[in-house]
Amino acid sequence: MRSPALAARERTQARLAAASSPFGVPVVGDAHNLMLAQLVEHRRALKDIQSVERKIEAKRLFLPIYDAWVDATLAHGKGGQDPIITTVLIWHIDAGNYARALQIARYAVQHSLELPDQYERSLAVALIDEFGAAYLTGKMTPDQALQILADVLQLTSEHDAPDQARAKLHKAIGYALIGKTGPGDVELDKVAPAIAAQALQHCRRALELFEQVGTKKDIERLERRLKNAGEPSAVPVRTPEPGGSG
Repeated sequence: MRSPALAARERTQARLAAASSPFGVPVVGDAHNLMLAQLVEHRRALKDIQSVERKIEAKRLFLPIYDAWVDATLAHGKGGQDPIITTVLIWHIDAGNYARALQIARYAVQHSLELPDQYERSLAVALIDEFGAAYLTGKMTPDQALQILADVLQLTSEHDAPDQARAKLHKAIGYALIGKTGPGDVELDKVAPAIAAQALQHCRRALELFEQVGTKKDIERLERRLKNAGEPSAVPVRTPEPGGSG
């Protein structure tokens, strides 16, 4: 446990570093160097762990160490490039801290932060991939997904991303709307027609973007649900459509 005095000093150092780093310029300074050295040490420790489950457990232990730095950056940062912020963002997704990850993501996207080279993706693509996969692999509940995924779609809508990745996000939103959490079917007669219509549009959009996304049967079942309810099936998607899916 960090002492209150140490935590206060870290917050002050983080605030000063964040406030003094202009947009697009790498964050520098002794405080940043110390935190970056801590990150390097943690990454080295993670590399020595073979189990994915244990890597996630380790990240959960490491993440509180960066809270003061992240909080100061979100409150006072001007957009300086900082691999600490973007790495911690991905770690929070891995650890299942989706609300915290989205909080950091808003800042990172707003200020065009870049992921460290080892991720080999743009920030927007990583967000689309990781959040969509979190729901489709059962790591996020439908309630969580409905609160988070529409924000991710909107946040990344103007950024270029592979169609396959964007399709996965639309599929995840469609499935979350009807409460589908696995390969089995859900009882669509218990889903309100308005919700089914929204899910249908997301499943259709996913199929438009990537034919092998796996939503064809869902589309057929949702269309039958709406037909039986006497409802139209061409309801516009309420969440923003991607503007840069290429």
